[in-house]
Amino acid sequence: MRTVVFDLDGTLADTSRDLLAAANACFRAMGEGDVLRVETDAGTALRGGKAMLTLGLTRLGRMNQDIVEQYYPMLLEAYGEALDHHTVMYPGAMSAVKTLSDQGYGVGICTNKPEALAEALMVSLGVRDAFGALIGADTLPVRKPDPEPLFETARRLGGDPGKTILIGDSVTDRETARRAGVPSVLVTFGPSGEDMAALEPEALLHDYADLPRLVQELIGRNS
Repeated sequence: MRTVVFDLDGTLADTSRDLLAAANACFRAMGEGDVLRVETDAGTALRGGKAMLTLGLTRLGRMNQDIVEQYYPMLLEAYGEALDHHTVMYPGAMSAVKTLSDQGYGVGICTNKPEALAEALMVSLGVRDAFGALIGADTLPVRKPDPEPLFETARRLGGDPGKTILIGDSVTDRETARRAGVPSVLVTFGPSGEDMAALEPEALLHDYADLPRLVQELIGRNS
């Protein structure tokens, strides 16, 4: 079986506002107030908690890796308590997922968000059942861009890891697919969308309505 594997943050859903709120909770605990803003920092938010803490501390002139490590658990706790207040699925994402499933493709998620948080978010948004497998940052001993999480997602879907495709939004996703020897499609509607063409994926996705066609062109009809 052929499989379609999605990244989560910045690909299926815009999670940036809730992520930034969690990071700002940490900065408030430091006595600094809200340091990060959606208007300028959404792209960093989608690269993860430590990236947000690093950016904020650098902006404050306080960058120290020990502080990042100290506050990262607090960030995860704050995020877990309010991970769905502002998060929305990108337009057309779930319609494309349903079409692909109806066409017989296995559909799963491979994310660098901790598995428990990814599971909780998908359940909260009411879409978890649409995906046959979910691999998070801590599901395996390695994470993207190591290709093994992508391969394992395909295997858990009952598919052939060599007949999969990764839909993502970052250099991490592009590199994961390259190392795996499979095609990647990078979305252009996220905060870093204008940078995706430079990564030279097999295709760019401007609208989820186009995804089933791109999947068929890049990995063929499911069989």
